[in-house]
Amino acid sequence: MSRYKIYSMNKLTKVAGVLAKNEAAVKHNIFGLGELNTGSSPYFSGASYLKGLVPSGDDVDVHVGSVSFEPGSHNNWHIHHDGYQIILVTTGEGWAQIAGQPAQSLKPGDVVVFHDGEKHWHGAKKNSWFTHLVIGKGTTEWLEPVNQKDYDQLDQQEEK
Repeated sequence: MSRYKIYSMNKLTKVAGVLAKNEAAVKHNIFGLGELNTGSSPYFSGASYLKGLVPSGDDVDVHVGSVSFEPGSHNNWHIHHDGYQIILVTTGEGWAQIAGQPAQSLKPGDVVVFHDGEKHWHGAKKNSWFTHLVIGKGTTEWLEPVNQKDYDQLDQQEEK
């Protein structure tokens, strides 16, 4: 018996006239979609949703959450100080990039570690919803937005 649940893609979002992938799987993932992430919206190119799973507190010095991105949504460049960020992709397709390195295509099962002080960004592909778990420690310094022209070219390069 399979331990995976397959979701019907009977409701899809249209992005620039193209049907977006993975919407049902993201909206019905094991942790739920979460709440609209309005607190961080100034640092995102589109809508994201956050479901807190383990808040950092007195006895736990990391936070754990599930972050979902609508198609095309990604965060600004940012750095984690006095800590790190680990993302574990659970659903959909996305991108991650560390400054000075090429962007990496992400799919479920991929894990990315951003070390203390590494400038990076991550988010959904233009035509897909995307969810990752995040394990983080330290403080976040939000920086400039990702160059939209560079982001738009990522999917085009992958199709070649």
